[in-house]
Amino acid sequence: MLLRVLGSAAGGGSPQWNCGCPVCAAVRSGAAPPRTQSSVAVSADGNRWFVVNASPDIRAQIEAFPGLHPHGRRDTPLEGVLLTDAELDHTLGLLLLREAGAVRLYATPAVHKTLSDGSGILRTLERYCPVEWRTVVPGAGFVLADGLSCRAFDVPTTKRARFGTGVDHGRVVGYRLTDDRSGGTLVYLPGVQSLTPALRSEIAGCDCLLIDGTCWRDDELVRLGLAGKTSREMGHLPIDGPDGSLAQLPSLGVRRTIFVHMNNTNPILLEDAPERRIVEDSGMQVAMDGLEIEVQGP
Repeated sequence: MLLRVLGSAAGGGSPQWNCGCPVCAAVRSGAAPPRTQSSVAVSADGNRWFVVNASPDIRAQIEAFPGLHPHGRRDTPLEGVLLTDAELDHTLGLLLLREAGAVRLYATPAVHKTLSDGSGILRTLERYCPVEWRTVVPGAGFVLADGLSCRAFDVPTTKRARFGTGVDHGRVVGYRLTDDRSGGTLVYLPGVQSLTPALRSEIAGCDCLLIDGTCWRDDELVRLGLAGKTSREMGHLPIDGPDGSLAQLPSLGVRRTIFVHMNNTNPILLEDAPERRIVEDSGMQVAMDGLEIEVQGP
Protein backbone atom coordinates (compact mmCIF):
# COMPACT_ATOMS: atom_id res chain seq x y z
CA MET A 1 0.00 0.00 0.00
CA LEU A 2 1.28 3.43 -0.95
CA LEU A 3 0.58 6.56 1.04
CA ARG A 4 1.16 10.21 0.21
CA VAL A 5 0.62 12.94 2.80
CA LEU A 6 -1.02 15.68 0.74
CA GLY A 7 -1.40 18.10 3.64
CA SER A 8 -0.12 17.83 7.20
CA ALA A 9 -1.55 20.92 8.95
CA ALA A 10 -4.87 21.45 10.68
CA GLY A 11 -7.52 23.89 9.45
CA GLY A 12 -6.05 27.14 8.19
CA GLY A 13 -2.72 25.57 7.28
CA SER A 14 0.66 26.81 8.45
CA PRO A 15 1.11 29.71 8.56
CA GLN A 16 -2.53 30.60 9.12
CA TRP A 17 -3.35 33.76 7.23
CA ASN A 18 -4.60 35.75 10.23
CA CYS A 19 -2.15 34.48 12.85
CA GLY A 20 1.07 36.04 14.11
CA CYS A 21 1.94 33.42 16.72
CA PRO A 22 5.62 32.44 17.14
CA VAL A 23 5.28 29.37 14.92
CA CYS A 24 3.53 31.23 12.10
CA ALA A 25 6.12 34.01 12.32
CA ALA A 26 8.90 31.44 12.05
CA VAL A 27 7.31 29.84 8.99
CA ARG A 28 6.93 33.23 7.31
CA SER A 29 10.59 33.96 7.97
CA GLY A 30 11.62 30.75 6.23
CA ALA A 31 12.69 28.96 9.41
CA ALA A 32 10.14 26.19 8.76
CA PRO A 33 8.29 25.00 5.66
CA PRO A 34 4.67 26.01 5.06
CA ARG A 35 2.05 23.27 5.21
CA THR A 36 -1.33 22.77 3.60
CA GLN A 37 -4.45 21.45 5.28
CA SER A 38 -4.79 17.83 6.32
CA SER A 39 -5.37 15.15 3.68
CA VAL A 40 -3.75 11.94 2.44
CA ALA A 41 -3.88 9.78 -0.67
CA VAL A 42 -3.67 5.97 -0.63
CA SER A 43 -3.26 3.39 -3.38
CA ALA A 44 -2.77 -0.35 -3.73
CA ASP A 45 -0.89 -0.15 -7.03
CA GLY A 46 0.24 3.45 -7.60
CA ASN A 47 -2.26 3.87 -10.43
CA ARG A 48 -5.62 4.25 -8.73
CA TRP A 49 -5.70 6.64 -5.79
CA PHE A 50 -8.19 7.42 -3.04
CA VAL A 51 -8.05 10.68 -1.14
CA VAL A 52 -9.01 10.77 2.52
CA ASN A 53 -10.57 14.18 3.21
CA ALA A 54 -10.77 16.88 0.56
CA SER A 55 -9.19 19.97 2.07
CA PRO A 56 -9.59 23.50 0.69
CA ASP A 57 -6.02 23.06 -0.63
CA ILE A 58 -6.88 20.00 -2.75
CA ARG A 59 -6.05 21.59 -6.10
CA ALA A 60 -2.54 22.61 -5.06
CA GLN A 61 -2.04 19.24 -3.38
CA ILE A 62 -2.98 17.37 -6.57
CA GLU A 63 -0.68 19.53 -8.66
CA ALA A 64 2.18 18.87 -6.24
CA PHE A 65 1.78 15.08 -6.58
CA PRO A 66 2.46 13.53 -10.02
CA GLY A 67 0.61 10.38 -8.95
CA LEU A 68 -2.67 12.32 -9.12
CA HIS A 69 -1.96 14.01 -12.44
CA PRO A 70 -4.24 13.03 -15.35
CA HIS A 71 -3.11 10.13 -17.52
CA GLY A 72 -4.84 11.63 -20.54
CA ARG A 73 -6.85 14.69 -21.38
CA ARG A 74 -9.55 13.89 -18.83
CA ASP A 75 -8.38 10.57 -17.37
CA THR A 76 -7.81 11.17 -13.67
CA PRO A 77 -6.36 8.48 -11.38
CA LEU A 78 -8.48 9.82 -8.51
CA GLU A 79 -11.03 7.07 -7.84
CA GLY A 80 -12.85 8.49 -4.86
CA VAL A 81 -12.84 10.52 -1.66
CA LEU A 82 -13.24 9.13 1.85
CA LEU A 83 -14.38 11.47 4.61
CA THR A 84 -13.63 11.21 8.32
CA ASP A 85 -16.17 13.92 9.22
CA ALA A 86 -18.08 16.86 7.76
CA GLU A 87 -15.75 19.65 8.93
CA LEU A 88 -15.19 22.40 6.37
CA ASP A 89 -11.43 21.81 6.58
CA HIS A 90 -12.02 18.27 5.28
CA THR A 91 -14.84 18.85 2.79
CA LEU A 92 -14.56 22.25 1.08
CA GLY A 93 -12.21 20.70 -1.46
CA LEU A 94 -15.10 18.61 -2.78
CA LEU A 95 -16.36 21.70 -4.59
CA LEU A 96 -13.02 21.97 -6.39
CA LEU A 97 -13.45 18.45 -7.80
CA ARG A 98 -16.57 19.38 -9.75
CA GLU A 99 -14.70 19.23 -13.09
CA ALA A 100 -14.19 15.49 -12.61
CA GLY A 101 -17.56 14.79 -14.23
CA ALA A 102 -18.58 12.68 -11.23
CA VAL A 103 -17.38 12.31 -7.65
CA ARG A 104 -17.42 9.01 -5.79
CA LEU A 105 -17.84 9.78 -2.11
CA TYR A 106 -17.36 7.41 0.81
CA ALA A 107 -19.05 8.77 3.93
CA THR A 108 -21.19 7.69 6.84
CA PRO A 109 -24.91 8.58 6.86
CA ALA A 110 -24.21 11.16 9.58
CA VAL A 111 -21.55 12.91 7.48
CA HIS A 112 -23.67 12.70 4.33
CA LYS A 113 -26.66 14.23 6.12
CA THR A 114 -24.57 17.10 7.48
CA LEU A 115 -23.12 17.87 4.05
CA SER A 116 -26.56 17.74 2.49
CA ASP A 117 -28.85 19.35 5.05
CA GLY A 118 -26.36 21.25 7.20
CA SER A 119 -23.48 22.92 5.37
CA GLY A 120 -25.12 22.27 1.99
CA ILE A 121 -21.82 21.41 0.31
CA LEU A 122 -23.22 18.30 -1.36
CA ARG A 123 -26.33 20.11 -2.55
CA THR A 124 -24.08 22.67 -4.24
CA LEU A 125 -21.72 20.05 -5.71
CA GLU A 126 -24.64 18.08 -7.14
CA ARG A 127 -25.61 21.12 -9.20
CA TYR A 128 -22.31 20.75 -11.06
CA CYS A 129 -21.71 17.00 -11.28
CA PRO A 130 -23.18 13.69 -10.16
CA VAL A 131 -22.15 12.47 -6.70
CA GLU A 132 -22.06 8.73 -6.16
CA TRP A 133 -22.44 8.12 -2.43
CA ARG A 134 -20.96 4.89 -1.08
CA THR A 135 -22.34 4.37 2.43
CA VAL A 136 -19.70 3.81 5.10
CA VAL A 137 -20.90 1.88 8.13
CA PRO A 138 -18.53 1.95 11.13
CA GLY A 139 -17.38 -1.57 11.88
CA ALA A 140 -18.24 -2.97 8.45
CA GLY A 141 -15.37 -3.65 6.07
CA PHE A 142 -15.50 -2.89 2.35
CA VAL A 143 -13.27 -3.15 -0.70
CA LEU A 144 -11.83 0.04 -2.13
CA ALA A 145 -9.91 -1.54 -5.01
CA ASP A 146 -8.23 -4.80 -5.94
CA GLY A 147 -5.83 -5.52 -3.11
CA LEU A 148 -7.04 -2.71 -0.87
CA SER A 149 -9.74 -3.08 1.78
CA CYS A 150 -10.99 -0.64 4.37
CA ARG A 151 -12.96 -0.47 7.59
CA ALA A 152 -14.19 2.67 9.31
CA PHE A 153 -14.51 2.88 13.08
CA ASP A 154 -16.46 5.33 15.18
CA VAL A 155 -14.50 8.05 17.02
CA PRO A 156 -16.49 9.35 20.00
CA THR A 157 -16.45 13.11 20.50
CA THR A 158 -18.18 15.61 22.75
CA LYS A 159 -17.38 18.48 20.40
CA ARG A 160 -20.56 20.33 19.55
CA ALA A 161 -21.82 19.75 16.04
CA ARG A 162 -22.06 23.02 14.11
CA PHE A 163 -25.03 21.70 12.17
CA GLY A 164 -27.58 19.81 14.25
CA THR A 165 -28.81 16.89 12.15
CA GLY A 166 -29.90 14.60 14.97
CA VAL A 167 -27.40 11.90 13.98
CA ASP A 168 -24.33 11.36 16.14
CA HIS A 169 -23.17 7.80 15.39
CA GLY A 170 -20.51 8.03 12.69
CA ARG A 171 -20.18 11.81 12.98
CA VAL A 172 -16.41 11.31 13.26
CA VAL A 173 -14.63 8.17 12.07
CA GLY A 174 -11.14 6.86 11.52
CA TYR A 175 -10.10 4.37 8.84
CA ARG A 176 -8.11 1.17 9.01
CA LEU A 177 -6.85 0.24 5.54
CA THR A 178 -5.32 -3.13 4.71
CA ASP A 179 -3.09 -4.18 1.83
CA ASP A 180 -4.59 -7.58 1.06
CA ARG A 181 -1.40 -8.77 -0.62
CA SER A 182 1.22 -7.86 1.99
CA GLY A 183 -1.06 -7.68 5.00
CA GLY A 184 0.19 -4.17 5.78
CA THR A 185 -2.20 -2.06 7.84
CA LEU A 186 -2.61 1.71 7.97
CA VAL A 187 -4.75 3.62 10.44
CA TYR A 188 -5.70 7.21 9.63
CA LEU A 189 -7.04 9.12 12.62
CA PRO A 190 -6.67 12.89 12.14
CA GLY A 191 -9.18 13.80 14.83
CA VAL A 192 -9.43 12.06 18.20
CA GLN A 193 -10.49 13.45 21.57
CA SER A 194 -9.67 10.46 23.76
CA LEU A 195 -8.00 7.09 23.24
CA THR A 196 -10.86 4.95 24.51
CA PRO A 197 -10.41 1.18 24.89
CA ALA A 198 -12.28 0.67 21.62
CA LEU A 199 -9.99 3.08 19.76
CA ARG A 200 -6.89 1.53 21.30
CA SER A 201 -7.97 -1.85 19.92
CA GLU A 202 -8.41 -0.34 16.45
CA ILE A 203 -4.90 1.11 16.55
CA ALA A 204 -3.09 -1.76 18.26
CA GLY A 205 -0.52 -3.57 16.16
CA CYS A 206 -0.98 -1.60 12.95
CA ASP A 207 2.05 -1.10 10.72
CA CYS A 208 1.57 2.65 10.27
CA LEU A 209 -0.52 5.11 12.29
CA LEU A 210 -1.23 8.67 11.22
CA ILE A 211 -2.78 10.35 14.23
CA ASP A 212 -4.09 13.69 15.43
CA GLY A 213 -1.26 16.02 16.44
CA THR A 214 -3.28 19.23 16.61
CA CYS A 215 -1.85 20.70 19.81
CA TRP A 216 1.24 20.00 21.86
CA ARG A 217 -0.34 21.17 25.13
CA ASP A 218 -3.99 20.93 26.13
CA ASP A 219 -4.07 24.66 26.97
CA GLU A 220 -1.90 25.73 24.04
CA LEU A 221 -4.36 28.17 22.44
CA VAL A 222 -5.50 29.51 25.82
CA ARG A 223 -1.90 30.32 26.84
CA LEU A 224 -1.36 32.16 23.55
CA GLY A 225 -4.56 34.13 24.01
CA LEU A 226 -5.95 32.78 20.74
CA ALA A 227 -8.93 30.82 22.05
CA GLY A 228 -10.91 30.16 25.17
CA LYS A 229 -11.06 26.38 24.76
CA THR A 230 -8.56 23.64 25.40
CA SER A 231 -7.45 21.15 22.79
CA ARG A 232 -9.69 18.44 24.25
CA GLU A 233 -12.68 20.78 24.34
CA MET A 234 -12.16 21.30 20.60
CA GLY A 235 -12.12 17.53 20.05
CA HIS A 236 -8.38 16.87 19.92
CA LEU A 237 -6.18 14.88 22.28
CA PRO A 238 -2.98 16.84 23.05
CA ILE A 239 0.40 15.24 22.44
CA ASP A 240 2.04 16.19 25.76
CA GLY A 241 0.98 15.42 29.30
CA PRO A 242 0.65 12.29 31.44
CA ASP A 243 -2.42 11.18 29.50
CA GLY A 244 -1.49 12.73 26.14
CA SER A 245 -0.95 10.70 23.00
CA LEU A 246 2.84 10.64 23.41
CA ALA A 247 2.46 8.83 26.73
CA GLN A 248 -0.27 6.42 25.59
CA LEU A 249 0.78 5.30 22.11
CA PRO A 250 3.99 3.35 22.86
CA SER A 251 2.02 0.57 24.55
CA LEU A 252 -0.05 -0.17 21.44
CA GLY A 253 2.65 -1.94 19.41
CA VAL A 254 2.47 0.32 16.35
CA ARG A 255 5.46 -0.06 14.03
CA ARG A 256 5.50 3.54 12.79
CA THR A 257 3.62 6.50 14.31
CA ILE A 258 3.31 9.81 12.49
CA PHE A 259 1.60 12.95 13.75
CA VAL A 260 -0.63 14.76 11.25
CA HIS A 261 -3.20 17.57 11.43
CA MET A 262 -0.90 19.91 13.40
CA ASN A 263 -2.33 23.28 14.34
CA ASN A 264 -0.38 26.34 13.22
CA THR A 265 0.50 27.03 16.89
CA ASN A 266 2.08 23.64 17.57
CA PRO A 267 5.84 23.98 18.23
CA ILE A 268 6.58 20.53 16.74
CA LEU A 269 6.25 22.25 13.36
CA LEU A 270 9.68 23.78 14.03
CA GLU A 271 12.61 21.43 13.48
CA ASP A 272 14.73 22.99 16.22
CA ALA A 273 11.99 23.10 18.87
CA PRO A 274 12.52 21.04 22.06
CA GLU A 275 9.05 19.58 21.58
CA ARG A 276 10.04 18.29 18.13
CA ARG A 277 13.09 16.58 19.62
CA ILE A 278 10.94 14.94 22.29
CA VAL A 279 8.68 13.46 19.60
CA GLU A 280 11.58 12.20 17.51
CA ASP A 281 13.47 10.84 20.52
CA SER A 282 10.36 8.81 21.33
CA GLY A 283 10.63 7.12 17.93
CA MET A 284 7.66 8.95 16.46
CA GLN A 285 7.54 11.28 13.48
CA VAL A 286 6.05 14.62 12.42
CA ALA A 287 4.45 14.50 8.98
CA MET A 288 5.47 16.81 6.16
CA ASP A 289 3.52 17.69 3.06
CA GLY A 290 4.72 15.31 0.37
CA LEU A 291 5.80 12.52 2.72
CA GLU A 292 5.53 9.18 0.89
CA ILE A 293 5.36 5.80 2.62
CA GLU A 294 5.10 2.23 1.44
CA VAL A 295 3.12 0.36 4.08
CA GLN A 296 4.13 -3.30 4.23
CA GLY A 297 3.19 -6.15 6.51
CA PRO A 298 5.43 -7.67 9.16
